[in-house]
Amino acid sequence: MKNILNNLVRVGLSAVLLWWLSTKIDFVKTANVVKSADLVYIFYALVLFMVINFVLISRWFVFIKALDLKVGFGTAARYYLIGLFGNLFMPSAIGGDVIKIVGLCHGSQDKPKVVASVLVDRLSGFAGMVVVATVSFIFGFRLIADASIALAIVAMAVVSTGIGMVLFNQTAYSFCCQIFGRFPKFKDSLMRMHYDIALLKGRKSAIYQAIGLSILSQVLLAVTFFLVSCSFHQSVSLIYFIIFIPLICVLSTVPSIGGLGVREAGAAYFLGKVGVASGVAVSISLINFLFMVLIGLLGGIYFLLTQPKKDIS
Repeated sequence: MKNILNNLVRVGLSAVLLWWLSTKIDFVKTANVVKSADLVYIFYALVLFMVINFVLISRWFVFIKALDLKVGFGTAARYYLIGLFGNLFMPSAIGGDVIKIVGLCHGSQDKPKVVASVLVDRLSGFAGMVVVATVSFIFGFRLIADASIALAIVAMAVVSTGIGMVLFNQTAYSFCCQIFGRFPKFKDSLMRMHYDIALLKGRKSAIYQAIGLSILSQVLLAVTFFLVSCSFHQSVSLIYFIIFIPLICVLSTVPSIGGLGVREAGAAYFLGKVGVASGVAVSISLINFLFMVLIGLLGGIYFLLTQPKKDIS
């Protein structure tokens, strides 16, 4: 029943937001823009989207190596790709993380380290969003002086810093774990995971490398949106996409069908501030969602092709 309700909430939120967006769209004008799209730009955007996923696999592998997990790059790529496939069906954009954890934990004696690798990978990604959004907003503030965007970036920075302080501070982490006092085994697992995360304090180069890859992935994602907008003949500076994309990515983690509806609402809101029509903004976002679906489906196929026969049977 809980799973059914969860799925209903996800589907309902996506459906409601898409319906609401449909009331704001001039479909005739949007159709004309889409029909005149330059497919060459969309092809470049798709290739770049594939590169982004390679960057993100590499980022996760940085922490896998830093935590001394005996996992090869191919294995990490396999579970990363099936995680993308899972993101299409599981709650929000973090559903795939569960698949990655379960996959690597299978047969592993270092389960807390596996969880830690996924957790710090996600945190480094969030840190990269904050860095990109902050730096780009500072340079682009004269172009878009919007207090709501500044507040959103500050909120992201506060949350990211707070999570980092808890994870890397034993006193704060132990205090937070007290809420699981009635579940001693689970609490013990959380504490062991903290000890694994603490190992990264002596391996700061791994943290800096991962954040650097996060920054790169965010900039490349902004470029993919920019290329799609160019295919729709929109004259929007790249700096706007670099400011908005991290905020849209955060919104897409809200429970929905792979962020569908939430991401499009964010795109319509933010790109509307620089003169992009709602229908065109939604179309730009949907094209990128289709990229995600394509890579996710390829991930599912790759997983099945590399699945041991005994597991399939």
